[in-house]
Amino acid sequence: MSDEMAGVETSSSTSSTLPSSPPPTIQTEISLRVYIEDTDAGGIVYYVNYLKFMERARTELMRNLGFSKAAIFADELMFVVHSLNVNYRAGAQLDDLLLVSAKVLKVGKAAVVFEQVVLCGDKVICDGTIKVAGVTREDRKPVAMPLELHQKLSTE
Repeated sequence: MSDEMAGVETSSSTSSTLPSSPPPTIQTEISLRVYIEDTDAGGIVYYVNYLKFMERARTELMRNLGFSKAAIFADELMFVVHSLNVNYRAGAQLDDLLLVSAKVLKVGKAAVVFEQVVLCGDKVICDGTIKVAGVTREDRKPVAMPLELHQKLSTE
């Protein structure tokens, strides 16, 4: 079963032989063009910029679930990158059109793990997993995410 709502795709499948259905998939994709500011002197995307592209996809996923940066900040919550593992497989170039995806892999009380892929056509440019953790805006200490956000990330 697949359903697309406001740019966030959720899907799940059920089987009569399983006691419960698997959790839904929560993901989004964004397209972006490579500009001169994204490249190094050789016209290849500078490696750190893929992390920026991935951040944009995660931000859009949250926005599509109803949690823009402003809404999250209103709850005195910030998400910071806890850890990441990125595999660079090829280099994108000036003027390439990229497709960047963000998919929720795991949701904890205070952290979310995303699987992310950057494609150019059907070619994987880079992929990775990024764990983001919730912290308070005031003192940057770990904090559980609001129940509504946790539920949307877990069951949307």
